[in-house]
Amino acid sequence: MTQTQVTLLNLWRRYRHLILVLLFLAMVLALVQWTGLRQNFNLDALRRQLSENRWQGLGVFVLLFALGNVIQVPGWIFLAAAVLVLGKFAGGTVTYIAASVSCAVTFLAVRWVGGDAVRQLNNQLANKLMAQLHAHPIRNVVILRTLFQTLAALNYALALSGIGFKKYMLATLLGLPVPIALYCLFFDYLARVTHLT
Repeated sequence: MTQTQVTLLNLWRRYRHLILVLLFLAMVLALVQWTGLRQNFNLDALRRQLSENRWQGLGVFVLLFALGNVIQVPGWIFLAAAVLVLGKFAGGTVTYIAASVSCAVTFLAVRWVGGDAVRQLNNQLANKLMAQLHAHPIRNVVILRTLFQTLAALNYALALSGIGFKKYMLATLLGLPVPIALYCLFFDYLARVTHLT
């Protein structure tokens, strides 16, 4: 083997889980683009989906939120659509359920592909951050959820951190209500002022 091949093999061994996660994300993005699903990730399409058939629309809304979170579509688009169609209370409730399902799906998919790759990194900063996260996982994830809600990068990092699924989901369920409620009030106010409903 040449020196270059040895170096590439060592890089692969060290970062294979992270590389697999990037390949997984690229594959899902390509699939969404190729199938035309990408056109469903905008405010008008989501509003139409929820308006046309409530029960089927709600199911599709949850599925789109989960898929959208994997491919890094901002969660506020889903929340705005739900509030505009269903009102602030029902829209917030539906979004809370969809966001929770979305965070669970993202965690499980990324953990399945990448394991605890971030925890396995031999990096001083990563090790320090992981030690702090694991010292108080529920508290820290609640704070992160409150600040960053369903941000895909956060979901990916937490999935790869080695934190347990039960603690992750408990903290997610506790951390999402306050920011979702605040966004609901904001979008409801915005809809009334601009007459979007």
